[in-house]
Amino acid sequence: MTPEPHLQAGAAVKAADRAHVFHSWSAQELIDPLAVAGAEGSYFWDYEGKRYLDLASGLVYTNIGYQHPKVVAAIQEQAGRMTTFAPAFAVEARSEAARLIAERTPGDLDKIFFTNGGADAVEHAVRMARLHTGRPKVLSTYRSYHGGTQQAVNLTGDPRRWASDSGTAGVVHFWGPFLYRSRFYAETEEQECARALEHLETTIAFEGPASVAAIVLETVPGTAGIMMPPAGYLAGVREICDKYGIVFVLDEVMAGFGRTGTWFAADLYDVVPDLMTFAKGVNSGYVPLGGVAISAKIAETFAERPYPGGLTYSGHPLACAAAVATINVMAEEGIVEHAARLGAEVVEPALRELAERHPSVGEVRGTGMFWALELVKSRETREPLVPYNATGQAATPMSAFAASAKAHGVWPFVNMNRTHVVPPCNISEAELKEGLAVLDTALSVADEYTE
Repeated sequence: MTPEPHLQAGAAVKAADRAHVFHSWSAQELIDPLAVAGAEGSYFWDYEGKRYLDLASGLVYTNIGYQHPKVVAAIQEQAGRMTTFAPAFAVEARSEAARLIAERTPGDLDKIFFTNGGADAVEHAVRMARLHTGRPKVLSTYRSYHGGTQQAVNLTGDPRRWASDSGTAGVVHFWGPFLYRSRFYAETEEQECARALEHLETTIAFEGPASVAAIVLETVPGTAGIMMPPAGYLAGVREICDKYGIVFVLDEVMAGFGRTGTWFAADLYDVVPDLMTFAKGVNSGYVPLGGVAISAKIAETFAERPYPGGLTYSGHPLACAAAVATINVMAEEGIVEHAARLGAEVVEPALRELAERHPSVGEVRGTGMFWALELVKSRETREPLVPYNATGQAATPMSAFAASAKAHGVWPFVNMNRTHVVPPCNISEAELKEGLAVLDTALSVADEYTE
């Protein structure tokens, strides 16, 4: 559709926002949020009538795009029938959502505990692991993100943790594999995998295996840069967990439900965790929903022993109805397969071509509709385009890159010295090529800051 400008309405929205909305992860007086008038498919638009192709999928969750009519209709129908109901009861939308999710999770992850989002899913997964094992410590990687609640943010391995790191959360961080910026002086993926696994097992040995409840990993780390684990790494972690009786938790909040061109990223590596968290794409973010998929052995712990946790809105009927509709739409329309095909046939070739032309691109990584470009000052030294956790003037190159993309009608996902290409999984090939062409233009701006 062609949006019409509504400047007065936009000014009112912006004024109310600035007067009353407290934004996350922000210095409140230093931000200038765009007032959004509407969204449909892969696009959203402002009150001036300018459209943006959303290469960020909101916050990497609109896997089926905005305002899919079948999901909107399902929410409307559920609202007319039963808007809400307490979680202790069996409700059709909740039961069906759990069934459809369990059908797609790997292995025997057949019990579903619903939460309101990804962070609290991680919180409950950690609680389950500690109760199951009777152990206190949890291991997670640097270069990771697991959410903004207290336990989840302490598991996080990037600067968003620092201000809330209590030092008493029972979390131990270790280095995961990432050959481009290897911490193990590796020269091949095979070396990186072997050395990362050795590092993990050594960390466990020095922490005391009998004290470690869980290892929590993003199957494919998302905001940290879509770092695809090397072949054999996740299987190796599975073996280490089995060896020491540690619960293996995979965080699929960002990577799940079609984002990697499979229902879950774990499917790419043929690995089955003990617990798996999800959110975002489960219902394309239309109504807040997350959850934990639970294996038989973890579920058995709570067969006759009450699980000491819950949420008022666990399995909220509106959210679950949206999940049912979303999963059915993804299956009916072949969205997962579409994401895999476009990733292999369109995105990867185009990004590798851009990398050849633009000296600011150090590496291309990803799969499906889950890609990142590592931006650098120098390909030879691999110095990042901006320093780690840069702000203000130090972040100018990335800010200029993002501003160029937005000026040309594309909304990017930029984090530190990386830009992500994470559009809706059902984006059309023509829309995708439009976004990649704008990315080409914006990278020319980044090139100006290279050596």
